[in-house]
Amino acid sequence: MFVALGITLFYIIFVWFVFFKAQWLKFNVAWGIVSFWVGAHLLLIFLVALRFFQPFSADSHVVRSTIQILPKLTQPTLLTEVLVEPNTIVTKGEPLYRFDDTVYELAVKKAQAQLVGAQQNAKILEQDVIAAAEAVERAQAQLAYAQTQKARYENLVPAGGARQDELDRWNEQVTEDKALIKEAVANLEKANLALDSQIDGVNTGIIQAQAELDQAQYFLDNTTIYAPENGMIVSQQARPGLVVGDIRLGAIASFVTEDNPYILATFRQQNLKFVEVGQPVEVALDLYPGEILTGKVEAIWWATRQGQYLPSGRLPGFELPELPGRIAVQITVDVPEDRIFPAGGHAAVAIYTGQGKSFEFLRRINIRLYSFANFIRPLDI
Repeated sequence: MFVALGITLFYIIFVWFVFFKAQWLKFNVAWGIVSFWVGAHLLLIFLVALRFFQPFSADSHVVRSTIQILPKLTQPTLLTEVLVEPNTIVTKGEPLYRFDDTVYELAVKKAQAQLVGAQQNAKILEQDVIAAAEAVERAQAQLAYAQTQKARYENLVPAGGARQDELDRWNEQVTEDKALIKEAVANLEKANLALDSQIDGVNTGIIQAQAELDQAQYFLDNTTIYAPENGMIVSQQARPGLVVGDIRLGAIASFVTEDNPYILATFRQQNLKFVEVGQPVEVALDLYPGEILTGKVEAIWWATRQGQYLPSGRLPGFELPELPGRIAVQITVDVPEDRIFPAGGHAAVAIYTGQGKSFEFLRRINIRLYSFANFIRPLDI
C-alpha cells in the first residue's frame, strides 16, 4: 500500500513539474489520456514485480511452542504448592507444582512390601523343589520295600509259612506306593514349573512386584511437576487447593517454551511463485517501531485446511470460498539479546527472492515505512 501511494505521488509530481511547473509541454486532453495510461501501467509494472519478486505480508505473528501442563495422577489429588511465578523464566528441571503425596507414598510402601514378599516366595519355591524331590525318593523307597515284602510272601504262602491275607495286604501296599510315586513326581514337576517361571533368570512374581513398585514410584514422582524446557507460565491460574486427578480432562497451565521461536507469515498463493527456503527476510515487529530485524525462510507450509477432508459418511461438497486459502511461511529471525520476542507478537515480513533486484529498494522502503508508521498507528490516543 505504501509503495503504491509512493509511486503514485512521485508520478503526479513528475507530471505536474513537466506540464505546469517547467511547462515543457502544453497540457491538453490527449496528453491527459497519455499521462494516465502511462502512470497506470507504470504503477502496475512496479506492483506486479514487487508482488512476485519481493512478496510482503502484514499477517505475520511470532510463534512459540507451548506445552500443556497436565498432572499424571491416578486419583483426585490436592495441589499444595505453586512454585513458579507467572511471566518468570524458569530453566528445565525446576519444580513448578507440588501435590499432596500421602496416598502415593503409602502405595510405594505397599509395593515395597509386596516386592519383599515376592522375593521370599521365590526362595520358598526353591525349597519346595527340594522337598518334592525328597518326597519322590521316600515314595520310591517305600515301593521298593513293599515289592520286597510282596515277593517274600509270594514264596511263603504256597509253603504254608504265611497267610494269604498278608500277601494281599502287601499287594495293595505296592499298588498304593506306585500311586504315591506318581503323585510325588507330579508335585516335583509342579514345583519345578513354579520355580522355572522366569524372565531373563528373574522370577515372574518378583518382576510383577517390581513393576507395581515402579508404577507406584512413578506416580509418586509425578506429584511434583518440573519445567519440561526453558520457558515460563504466562497466565498462572492454578492455586493451592485445586484438585486434579483421573477426573480432570484438561491441563492446569500452558508452558511457553523459550527455545526456537519463529514467525509464521501468510501469503497469497501466487506470491510464493519464486519463494524458496533459505532466502533472506526483513521483519518489522510492531513491538519495536522504526527497527528492522533480519531472518531467513525456514520452511513453506504447503498445506491448508481447504485441502483436508476428514473421514465421514458425508459426500464432499464443493463451494467457491470467499477467499482463496493462504499459504504459511515459517521464518527464523535473528533477534538481538536485548529484545523480547513475544509469542503472538505481530509483524510485517518482506521476502527477497533475489530476482528483480532493481525493484528491491522499493520493498525495503516499504517495510521501513511500515515500521516507522507504527510510532503513530493506530491513532487511538
